[in-house]
Amino acid sequence: MNQKFWILFVFVLICSTILFVSFDSVALINRKNPDSIHVYLIGDSTVSTYKPNAAPKMGWGQKINEFFHDSVVVHNLSVPGRSSKSFYEEGRFKIVNKQLEQGDYLLIQFGHNDAKKADARRYTDPFTTYKVYLKKYIAAAKEKGVVPILVTPVERRNFSANGAIIDSHGDYPLAMKQLAAEENVDLIDLTTKSKQLFNEIGPENTKKVFLWLEPGEYDHFPEGKKDNTHLQEEGAYQIAALVAKGLIEINSPLQHYINQE
Repeated sequence: MNQKFWILFVFVLICSTILFVSFDSVALINRKNPDSIHVYLIGDSTVSTYKPNAAPKMGWGQKINEFFHDSVVVHNLSVPGRSSKSFYEEGRFKIVNKQLEQGDYLLIQFGHNDAKKADARRYTDPFTTYKVYLKKYIAAAKEKGVVPILVTPVERRNFSANGAIIDSHGDYPLAMKQLAAEENVDLIDLTTKSKQLFNEIGPENTKKVFLWLEPGEYDHFPEGKKDNTHLQEEGAYQIAALVAKGLIEINSPLQHYINQE
């Protein structure tokens, strides 16, 4: 093998080591304050954090920290396009699980992509495999002394002819509610909460919640956008507010760290 190969090999090895150390150091830095409360989020694109070049697209996990005191550290490890099955099978939960420590909180929202029957990598049946994978997260959390909280999927912007929201998640919210009762874990019914919000503000105003953009309004979306699933910044904030409200309603200890002004 020539000298160029070995130079390239050493360069890649060094870069990989730096990335590995950097990843671990993030977790260590966030753990320096022993009084911090750590909240982990796992879910899909409606929860995820996006880079600035995707603005104004945001997940509610990107805004939830605005409702907590500074003592709460939010780790949003949600990934767009994932279901309860694919997030687990891709090994992504292993990364989360390594960081979890006793006393942490794990909020779990899946359902949007679980319904995609044409994709065997993501599809789960509501009352069987969906529950199986959600239970894996719950079991791992309990084993570490972490508090799991199930969150039903945020509703889509899908209005009927008479201006009422049409349910878009089928049996997944019900299955999650059943599992919460079976496993004796807390649940925030974000599906119902978001549906009520959207019905209240109506078809036109919900365009400000979802990624409805005019052509030329944002550089990142020059042709505009009409997206009834993903949220823009205002919507991410409003849905995060519903999650914060849900934590208070289920009497979670986290309510003591929520700004309620």
